Amino acid sequence: MQAMIETTEVATDLAVALQAVRKSYGRGNSAVQALGGVDVGFARRTFTAVMGPSGSGKSTLLHCAAGLDRPSDGNVWIGDTELGKLSETELTKLRRTRVGFVFQAFNLVPALNVRENVLLPSRLAHRPVDRRWLTEVLRRVGLDGRLRSRPAQLSGGQQQRVAIARALAVRPEVIFCDEPTGALDSQTAAGVLDLLRDAVDHDGQTVVMVTHDPVAASYADRVVFLADGVVVHDTPAPGVKAIAEMLTHLGRVDGPAW
Repeated sequence: MQAMIETTEVATDLAVALQAVRKSYGRGNSAVQALGGVDVGFARRTFTAVMGPSGSGKSTLLHCAAGLDRPSDGNVWIGDTELGKLSETELTKLRRTRVGFVFQAFNLVPALNVRENVLLPSRLAHRPVDRRWLTEVLRRVGLDGRLRSRPAQLSGGQQQRVAIARALAVRPEVIFCDEPTGALDSQTAAGVLDLLRDAVDHDGQTVVMVTHDPVAASYADRVVFLADGVVVHDTPAPGVKAIAEMLTHLGRVDGPAW
């Protein structure tokens, strides 16, 4: 696997890298290990899907990679910045300026309209707004005519498009997606996935997406499979059938959605 990382620095062609990352919840005999020593890197300008059975560590990996949670052990980099060396204030600033997020639940602010939700990360980071880029992003996601609409006035697919526009607006180094199509019908989901694919192919973005859906994963350049908190398979563009077979082999067991 490409990714591998020296002890004190990360390869410059990687947007994100994890080295020997472990994460446990709880203490003592009640501690549960969600990640058991993950080494993986995500190259710039690529789209990677992360898959695995329930409880395999997918969401925990995403949260540690994005700086939303700190690992119990190991190192995480965004570009050449090691997250473990940052204070909480510095980590918050990094998330607002260098990372984009798209979640299943959309995470829009109900009291803000489309334009205000898209601009929120820039406002919080006190960054000037590139109005030309903002106009392009809103046009691309098909919401340039709904700027004054609030989330409650939009469909689920439209709300997810707002979330994608919000992520793209800050021109992040990487966009992390956690089940971005999980609440959408298949046709709407395809539109959302096309937008993410386009962000990689035309804007040079890096996308890392956790999903349980083989069809969604087939949009990616690469699929990383987790089981029991470790990477068990890493393959380029395997296709829907191969992805489904791999998931069946790993087993779809019930468990906590780490």
